[in-house]
Amino acid sequence: MESHKLLIGGAWVDAVNGEREDVTSPFNGDIVGDVAVARPADAERAITAALSGFDVWRRTPAHVRFAILTKAAALADERAEEMAQIMSRENGKSLVEARGEAGRSGDIIRLSAFEGSQLYGDSLPLDANKGTGLEKLGFTIHQPVGVVVAISPFNYPALLVMHKVAPALAAGNAVVLKPARATPLTALALAKCFVDAGLPDGVLNVVTGGGSDLGDALVRDTRVRKISFTGSTRVGEHIASIAGIKKLSLELGASGPVIVLDDADIDAATTSIALGGYINAGQVCISAQRIIVHEKIVDDFLSALTPKVQAIRVGDPLAEGTAVGSMISRAEADRVTASIRAAVTSGARLVTGGEQDGSIIQPAIVADVDPFSPFAQDELFGPAVAVSAARNLEHAIDLANSTAYGLGAGVFTNNMSNSIRAIREIESGVVHINWTQLWRADLMPYGGFKASGIGKEGPRSAIAEMTEIKTVILHGTPWTHS
Repeated sequence: MESHKLLIGGAWVDAVNGEREDVTSPFNGDIVGDVAVARPADAERAITAALSGFDVWRRTPAHVRFAILTKAAALADERAEEMAQIMSRENGKSLVEARGEAGRSGDIIRLSAFEGSQLYGDSLPLDANKGTGLEKLGFTIHQPVGVVVAISPFNYPALLVMHKVAPALAAGNAVVLKPARATPLTALALAKCFVDAGLPDGVLNVVTGGGSDLGDALVRDTRVRKISFTGSTRVGEHIASIAGIKKLSLELGASGPVIVLDDADIDAATTSIALGGYINAGQVCISAQRIIVHEKIVDDFLSALTPKVQAIRVGDPLAEGTAVGSMISRAEADRVTASIRAAVTSGARLVTGGEQDGSIIQPAIVADVDPFSPFAQDELFGPAVAVSAARNLEHAIDLANSTAYGLGAGVFTNNMSNSIRAIREIESGVVHINWTQLWRADLMPYGGFKASGIGKEGPRSAIAEMTEIKTVILHGTPWTHS
């Protein structure tokens, strides 16, 4: 078992109070490692170090930043298997999923490094303004915001760390990262890639600990200019209420709809949903949670989906052939089981799955779900889908838009007009046609509507939100053409 310290000012240090805690496997309770428990005093140290690091990094030429980040990306590639093993043990996701996630880390760093080196400004047509001649020139430049606090969740402990840290660094900012308390080890392994690549001291700092004291201290600090957070809507609302005047990117909750119309390819739809509803044990904000099926094909749809869901192999995350591992904790598994039972008690029908063994839940299909019930309206964050019927496309879109959320949506149809109408009318940050919402290219803009958050991720979008635009006006002496 390896012990881990905080990364502050380029050094691996203990927490001020010396407190430590174990990181355990959610699958079997084994101790995976132990980490320092940071408190507000450590947040103060980390932000102070970040300010010093920012003074250096902001003045570092883009090509030098690019070279360092590219080296960090190569180290992430080399260490991908090691990070996948760590991730599977501390998170409970299957090793095949962990390998896929770890393998994307280097790519996100490279993509961010490129985008951060290509920050073009705009020229301003000042002479189009009445009363202005040709004696002035105007243009814009991008500058880094300063210290960025990145707060990442447990469900993708590499991917969602990299989508915050890499763009922030590429744009010239300094970062204080607080990874999820349940999954800090992957984040620390990634941070080591940047340190070993030669990132200047203080440019990246990592503090591990809880949200209620450490997270609040980081968010409240007036020296922090940007917060990038992924997590629940409840916590996002809390962050917004205490952050003060600083830039916010909040990737929050969802209850993602998938519409399956009567002209859809049922086999393709059910194959996609059997993936999109259960990957990472359903602990994905863009999970396919609410399946809204045209009433004419509900029986055929369930007949096709059921054997595909039953074939999903669930169990030991490290075992060969396991497709879906455990949930993040026994308490979370208990919560999801209780939600399934409450839905059935209220009149829904459990088609398959739902059996619980510790932190493992068999993938479930719950049919005849009232689309306005908590099981459909609230974010489940577990391995179950809620199937409801719709009379037609208009009714299906109304149901898709019926929740407070709007992160991702999927629509299955072979009708172009239906596709266009759905694209225009579904209230969601991302809409997929003939796939579920559980698909993401790392380069694309990613973010939600309504209670699903504010701001966009994806390196180009994130870098835009992690920089300030400065307008520059050069004043010359008025002149006339002769």
